[in-house]
Amino acid sequence: MRRIIPVRLFSGKHSILTYRTVYSAAQESNIHQENEALISKMPPFDYTPPPYTGPSAAEILKKRQQYLNPAIFHFYKNPLNLVDGKMQYLFDDKGRRYLDAFGGIATVSVGHCHPDVVEAIVNQTRRLQHSTILYLNQAIADFGEALACKLPGDLKVVFFTNSGTEANELAILMAKMYTSCSDIISIRNGYHGNAAGTMAATAQSSYKFNVAQSGVHHALNPDQYRGVFGSDGLKYAKDVEEIITFGTSGQVAGFVAEAIQGVGGIKELAPGYLSAVYDSVKRAGGLCIADEVQSGFGRTGSHFWGFEGHGVVPDIVTMAKGIGNGIPLGAVVTTPEIAKVLTSRNYFNTFGGNPVCTAGGLAVLKVIEKEKLQQNALSIGTYLKGLLSDLKEKYEIIGDVRGRGLMLGVELVTDRQSKTPAKIETALIMDQMKDLGVIIGKGGFFGNVFRITPPLCFTKEDADFLVDVMDYTMSKM
Repeated sequence: MRRIIPVRLFSGKHSILTYRTVYSAAQESNIHQENEALISKMPPFDYTPPPYTGPSAAEILKKRQQYLNPAIFHFYKNPLNLVDGKMQYLFDDKGRRYLDAFGGIATVSVGHCHPDVVEAIVNQTRRLQHSTILYLNQAIADFGEALACKLPGDLKVVFFTNSGTEANELAILMAKMYTSCSDIISIRNGYHGNAAGTMAATAQSSYKFNVAQSGVHHALNPDQYRGVFGSDGLKYAKDVEEIITFGTSGQVAGFVAEAIQGVGGIKELAPGYLSAVYDSVKRAGGLCIADEVQSGFGRTGSHFWGFEGHGVVPDIVTMAKGIGNGIPLGAVVTTPEIAKVLTSRNYFNTFGGNPVCTAGGLAVLKVIEKEKLQQNALSIGTYLKGLLSDLKEKYEIIGDVRGRGLMLGVELVTDRQSKTPAKIETALIMDQMKDLGVIIGKGGFFGNVFRITPPLCFTKEDADFLVDVMDYTMSKM
């Protein structure tokens, strides 16, 4: 027979009482057989990684604990030692295959080790690994041109960086310099990085250290699931107008926002919000910054950039993650007029525009176009969202299914009326899905949202398998 026993989980000073299901030997055997049958349904894939001969997961974990920053954490009770990857699949040190539905935090855009990207990186590495922007190099110029051509209006000047945090830092700096103002407005629950300016703009206490953070005003989050105004974007937008009126001199440097909050739990901004806010900010002399670190490069399916889904054109666009398919690469794109503000002093970045990274970035753009991955994100993402919505009708624990394309979120709650976050259940389901061969992420302030951001080469069969595993895991809760 099945028994439910209480288990107390400890975290620092706090403890939480949860429950674990205990099965009889016969039931355990049946579950094992069901697990094996389900794992065998993973879509076939014609690739076998070479044998792994490196250290064990336990040895690597020990070195991490001894030599790496203690702030570094890992997913799962038994962390994965991933040693190989090909397209939408990852392989551990034992050669077991996993469906990657997280994409290294929305970073792997065209697929792990895509041959075209690998070839571009290797060829450039053989010729020249580093030169800095003090010298001419074709890779930097070609990628800058190709990137500028993907953006609307007068967004034609590119500054290369090493990460999304650095891109957002630069964008905020440029907004302040261009406007001669210091006030920045961002949205609660948003995430923009962990350096000085970006930590201030980030509006989640989990990512903010107790250091001086000034000059940023956090507006109401236009959250269609938990927000006070539901999906009425114009009502949320009034808060930005009031911040400008009552919290500033009436002039601001800029407004920064993600079209879909990634770390915040895959939350789309309420309809009508972004265009209304852009109008208010422009009237106050500010610049509008679109943070496309996670939602860019075709991930939303309907558009190449997330902001395009709101019918707006920003003054500055920041990007990273999917830009390089895993290469340390970011960029800021703005207008020629705004770009001139950096010429008043020396602006320099040793690695920004590295030839290896930009060669890889250009290859990523070409693959997205050649393989029609934006269209694939739209079709497969729509199909997958439909399957997840069907699953919501089956399980009360699913409170919301949201997102666009292959940037989807599934929020788990213990009660749909009160929307109480099911944080512990989320971690348990995520761990068990890993055991069945599916890797997904989690996010949201309460850690109760599944983040589904796979490589854009995801297939219908992959979507079916992901939902089958989630369905089976939830049925055993």
